Amino acid sequence: MGTKTVDEARAASGVEATNDEEKAEVTRAAEAREAEATEAAEVTEADGEVAPQGPSGIGQGAGAVVSAALGFVSLSGSWLGTVAGARQQLIGQLRTSSQASVAKQIKAVYGDAWHATALWGGLFALAALIVGVVVLARPGFGAPGKPQAAWIKSVAWGGIALGVVGLFLAVLKYTDILLGLPSAS
Repeated sequence: MGTKTVDEARAASGVEATNDEEKAEVTRAAEAREAEATEAAEVTEADGEVAPQGPSGIGQGAGAVVSAALGFVSLSGSWLGTVAGARQQLIGQLRTSSQASVAKQIKAVYGDAWHATALWGGLFALAALIVGVVVLARPGFGAPGKPQAAWIKSVAWGGIALGVVGLFLAVLKYTDILLGLPSAS
């Protein structure tokens, strides 16, 4: 900010100056207001109201949310798992003849579809685990002096927990321990 002329200072202050002393006083008052405004702007920047320089943690927060979403999808099912299950069911119907035993038809039509759905659930759970661990480990490799926000840690741990549960359930479904195929006899 440059210095103002006497006329500009007078116009800015709204005071009519009639002699040189009054004009100089009006100019000094205007310069003092400018200096205070500049100082206040610098204090505002120092207080952190202006966006800080350096890493903001947006990527870590997004990663934590993605981890939690993937963990949720591993438990609730995904479009890919549904399509893979339906595809495997169709393949089982096409490959199984009508003269095949009931046990073989059940396994080919329903069992393989169940396993395909479990496999996709397990893949989503594994992805949730990996993303959650990366988010939690990232500060140690990036900016170790800057602490990670508490909500990022919480959401990442939630994604990891959902991933562990989803992976456990996927293994149980795939091995037919959980909701295995009914016997044909």
